[in-house]
Amino acid sequence: MDGRSMNTTVATAESPRGLAGVVVTETQLGDVRGREGFYHYRQYSAVELAESRTFEDVWHLMFRGALPADAAERAAFTAEIAPLRSLPAEVRDALPALARATALSGPLAGLRTALSLLGASAGFRPVYDLTPESRAADALAACAAVPTLLTALYRLGQGLDPVEPREDLPYAANYLYMLTGREPEPVRTRAVEQYLISTIDHGFNASTFTARVIASTGADVAACLTGAIGALSGPLHGGAPSRALDTLDAIGTADRIDPWIRERVRAGDRIMGFGHPVYRTEDPRSRMLRGIARQFGGPLVDFAVEVERHVEEILAELKPGRELHTNVEFYAGVVMELCGLPREMFTPTFCAARVVGWSANVLEQAADSKIIRPAARYVGPTPPRPVPALG
Repeated sequence: MDGRSMNTTVATAESPRGLAGVVVTETQLGDVRGREGFYHYRQYSAVELAESRTFEDVWHLMFRGALPADAAERAAFTAEIAPLRSLPAEVRDALPALARATALSGPLAGLRTALSLLGASAGFRPVYDLTPESRAADALAACAAVPTLLTALYRLGQGLDPVEPREDLPYAANYLYMLTGREPEPVRTRAVEQYLISTIDHGFNASTFTARVIASTGADVAACLTGAIGALSGPLHGGAPSRALDTLDAIGTADRIDPWIRERVRAGDRIMGFGHPVYRTEDPRSRMLRGIARQFGGPLVDFAVEVERHVEEILAELKPGRELHTNVEFYAGVVMELCGLPREMFTPTFCAARVVGWSANVLEQAADSKIIRPAARYVGPTPPRPVPALG
């Protein structure tokens, strides 16, 4: 028996690399149907929700299981979460030092520490020890505080004072207000809100799965979300919106699209903003965001549409048989640029939405006391071997 042999003491099953397509649990929160180009939150199309509802409505859906039934229920939920945007004094006082320490890494790196501090200062306890109501309260507090933490860290990093949250503004408007210090234009607020809604949840992606693994240990909400942020920080997961926009900058002009893309594809480089591990047709989020971008119009939008068309033609030629289209990051970068968000805040803005989806998954996982503990196949030298004496 060699080192690649299966461990005979534990029954194991082979799984595809990266656990692609492996069902690890059941969820009532939503799903991604990649071959159809469709995804949903609970029983509703996520894109339809983004087109017709507010961020608070969808947050209510993910946490409470249903959309607000009327304006009064919407107002009650908004009134419940708005005061949670303010930070405890001990967290607020620590942010300047944290912003200096993460000056080279950015707000998302700072958020990992800031959110841990928030959980510790608020006395978050392991979800294993809490009632469902207490878990939900911790999750609400964490979600409401994330935009405040992110915008404060960004502004401090720019040498600016943080802007205190306003309880009278909706989630998206308040986020932009804290980021810029100005009350945003309604058209830009709505564009960002639609983007935020469209990215609340998206199946068992790497960061969501990370949050659920940590939740399965019974850890507190802040620990679960901090782990998810760490997974999101990887460029193959949440770091692509600004990189996709950097691609447009690098191409520069229409006459450079063909040679630039062909050179990268032949070199085996990934074209940021194109392709998705689940979708085998057009990403519905990309389709929606393209429509939002076209409402703004202008040279950047025209160039992005032209690049998209050329790149899809080139990829179809050089990678026949594969369905490679724009993913959410491509037009997300365009929309956020048009709305005045700095590029270093693109992925943090994604995080400001996805924290709601992570938290809903944490709450769902916390209801199951079974720890997630997969197996690995050992492929090293055959054990046991004598331990050599020190020469």
